[in-house]
Formats: sequence, structure tokens, C-alpha cells
Amino acid sequence: MIKLRSKRFFRSNSSKLRGGDNGGSNSGKGGAASIPVGEIKWELRPGGMLVQKRESSCASSDSSGEGIIIVKVSTVSQCHDISIQSTSTFGELKMILAVITSLEPKEQRILFKGKEREDEDHLHMVGVRDKDKVLLLEDPAIKEKKLLLGLTGRVRPIGPPPAFRTITV
Repeated sequence: MIKLRSKRFFRSNSSKLRGGDNGGSNSGKGGAASIPVGEIKWELRPGGMLVQKRESSCASSDSSGEGIIIVKVSTVSQCHDISIQSTSTFGELKMILAVITSLEPKEQRILFKGKEREDEDHLHMVGVRDKDKVLLLEDPAIKEKKLLLGLTGRVRPIGPPPAFRTITV
């Protein structure tokens, strides 16, 4: 049978290894005293939940879910950069896209992260951030109805063509 010895690791008393921070024993004491005490700000989320408002340390407010973001919307053949509020819904995005693409909102399907999003879903709740890409597709059922409509606006019958008639003059 083999006996294993436990190894002990010792800390050096050298200030070069510790970085000269007086042992690091009071590093936890100074952090709590530096937090400013003030009034707590609350915000109401679109789902109805009351939460504490986040404070962002950077200058832009895009990271905290507020302000205007740019969404890259790509269709089969085109790409559009849309400026929209981050708290907007996908239905509002569809209304903006209806002006640009001439597709009615009911004819549009919006995909984000591989999933079709409902009109009531909020952009920031789903996770859409600045310069994220959203895919816009035309609804296949509406597209098929458009193909069935002829140039005259009549519905072409589905099935075999009508019997041919010979016209003599």
C-alpha cells in the first residue's frame, strides 16, 4: 500500500507577490461604504411587473433597455436599418415595415433568433438589442392567394383548365 502525503501551500510574506495591498484583509470593508445611499427609482415593465430601475454606468442608454435602437431587417432581397424604441412591440415594427416594403402587417412574418414573434411581443423583452438582425418573410398563405389572383383580380379556378371550345367565324 502507498502512503500519500498531503502537501501544504504557504503564502509568502513578500509584498511583491501580493501587489502591496497591505495583505488584502480590509478589501471587503471599503466596498460597502462607497455605495451611495439615495432614493430607489422604480419602473413598470410592459408585463405589469414593478421592478427597480437599473442604472447604467455607460453614457448610452441603449444597454439598459431604454432609448432608440437600430434593428437590421433583412428580407429575401433587401436589408433595411430601422430606428425604433427598444420598448416597442413587433406589431409596431411591422407597421413601419409596411411603409417601407409595401407589405401589409398581416402579410408579414418576423423571425428573431429562429422563432416567429407575435405582434404583442416587446422587443426588449425578447432580447432585441442595438444592431440586431431580424428576418422578414412574406406569409406563405397570403403569397399563395396573391398567385391565385390573376392580373384582372379574378380568382383562377384550382384544378384542370376548362374544356376548350372551338369558335368559328
